[in-house]
Amino acid sequence: MSGWLAAGGWIDLVLALIVVEAAALMFARARAVVGPPASGLLANLAAGGCLLLAARLANGGAPAASVGTVLAAAFVAHLYDLALRWRRSE
Repeated sequence: MSGWLAAGGWIDLVLALIVVEAAALMFARARAVVGPPASGLLANLAAGGCLLLAARLANGGAPAASVGTVLAAAFVAHLYDLALRWRRSE
């Protein structure tokens, strides 16, 4: 069990759960037209998923350019999420 945790298996599990969560929320939204706006939800999940993916890549010894690219994607998703929230608060 500790080898699985040290190898980053927990990150893979959490990334899979993020995908399942996004699919379930999009399905619920399509069926009942309730829930958070899709664009904000997906931006938020993408930012978190990219951060986890960057951690997984860094843990696995990926090149720094790959980690940096994924971190940049997380930053862009985060800025998009912030912009959406900012507009809704006005």
